[in-house]
Amino acid sequence: MSTTRRRRPALILLVIVAASGCLALAWWQWTRFESTSGSFQNLGYALQWPAFAGFCVYAYVKFVRYEDAPPAPHKADTLTEIPAGLLPERPSAAKTDADVTLREYNAYLAELARADAESARNDDKMTGTGT
Repeated sequence: MSTTRRRRPALILLVIVAASGCLALAWWQWTRFESTSGSFQNLGYALQWPAFAGFCVYAYVKFVRYEDAPPAPHKADTLTEIPAGLLPERPSAAKTDADVTLREYNAYLAELARADAESARNDDKMTGTGT
């Protein structure tokens, strides 16, 4: 007996509980619809809950069929990876190592960051809040 067949009574119980719960909610919505404060929204829900119960049963039946179906045989001649020349090459970004302006700007930003960090350190020493 397979492992999945041993779990089948628990799944049947789960489907029964779920479907019963959905039908109970349908009955509750129907009684709400028939009450003086009921609306057509309650009627809509009363008609939807049985469909949800049916879906629980449908999903269980589908699960059992998938479980009982043998796995698809693996064909040896099927393609399992993409050949090297099939897809076009991805474009890469152009190298801009020779951009002098960008290097100068980055150096300027680094100098500003160093000065800001040193200024913050000096302020902490003066106020005594630094570590």
